[in-house]
Amino acid sequence: MNPVSKSTPRRQPQSRLLKSVGVALVATTTLLVGLAFAQTPALPQPAAPRPAALSDNLPIPPPPAPKTSAAWILMDYATGQVLAGENYDTRHEPASITKVMTSYVVASEMAAGKVHADDQVMMTEHAWREGGAGTEGSYSGFPVNKTAPLVEMEKGMVVQSGNDAAIALAEHIAGSEESFAALMNAYAARIGMKDSHFVNPHGLSAEGHYSTAHDLARLGRALIHDFPVSYAYNKIKEFTVGPITQPNRNLLLWRDPTVDGIKTGHTSNAGYCLMASAIRGDQRLIAVVLGDTSEKQRADDAQALLNWGFRFYETHKLYDGGVQVARQKVWKGTVDEVQLGLAEPMLVSMPRGKYTRLKPAMIVPKTLVAPIAKGQKIGMVKVTLDGKVMAERPLIALNAVPEGGFFKRLWDEFWMWWDTV
Repeated sequence: MNPVSKSTPRRQPQSRLLKSVGVALVATTTLLVGLAFAQTPALPQPAAPRPAALSDNLPIPPPPAPKTSAAWILMDYATGQVLAGENYDTRHEPASITKVMTSYVVASEMAAGKVHADDQVMMTEHAWREGGAGTEGSYSGFPVNKTAPLVEMEKGMVVQSGNDAAIALAEHIAGSEESFAALMNAYAARIGMKDSHFVNPHGLSAEGHYSTAHDLARLGRALIHDFPVSYAYNKIKEFTVGPITQPNRNLLLWRDPTVDGIKTGHTSNAGYCLMASAIRGDQRLIAVVLGDTSEKQRADDAQALLNWGFRFYETHKLYDGGVQVARQKVWKGTVDEVQLGLAEPMLVSMPRGKYTRLKPAMIVPKTLVAPIAKGQKIGMVKVTLDGKVMAERPLIALNAVPEGGFFKRLWDEFWMWWDTV
């Protein structure tokens, strides 16, 4: 028998065995590295965890849905998450809640340095005739053809819901109500109001003037976040202009010390409307009720929604923005890994008592190859509760990884080949 033919079968299994061992070693090493770098970090534990309660395993009772309103919504301020609502994306006249949009524009123009708190704002004859004491709507009482500081005129609009003050502010900032309405719509689009259109600064019924409960909650959230000083005017309980003192029409300011805004509204077409916000502990909620039947009913309905939301929901920050939450292997780069994180903090609104049941998961590509730019989207973080996605955010690269030199790329190419054998 040919000796070569006898020895060949022995060499082939040995060669295959060596290669298999090598492949197994590389694969095992790669797997361990992948687990170390791609493992989803644990969620932070609350600073003061409370003991489990019997009610934690019970379903949340249905919200106290307003029975006489046309549309309503309850939103968590920190996350923008809708906790409950009906018809909240249906168009409806916002009545004097419109003035919250006017406040946002005034505050934005002040922040841009275009107008100032001590500007002298004229109560023009047009503003007085269209929104003053001779009209059916609410008015501030600033005398016609006289001026008042912008900040005082704004309080007259916010606290007293003065239509005349709203028109005077619009004319001071943009020259006319029509020009000011264009600013309102531009800012509304910027803050994400997807189905709103404004044609005046006060909210009296007009063709093409509409919003939704969802958009109005977004507006309230934006005013609170972007301009807290202007927002604070909404909790003033009364305001005096000359000999006239008028109360804030938001009844909840007297009923509930945690309520600090936001705005009421009423016309015959719109019904009774209320945008309310309250803060208890470190949690803030926003409720909007549109088209209700009375001043008392809109306050009752908004109060019930706020109480329900605070009783049964809580807000947690899961991850900070700009902070590394994981690392991932990178091939062919000047460095061998990239830091992964989120662009902004990740928060979640969830049923109370169920935080420990949250399940985070990090979804990243199996193979990352340089170059990678700082801020580049790499994957996703998803957090679920009992199988339902509660929050998800993009994972981004917190550091850039430039492409490595020729020999680094060649070396990594070899090991990438072994990794796939």
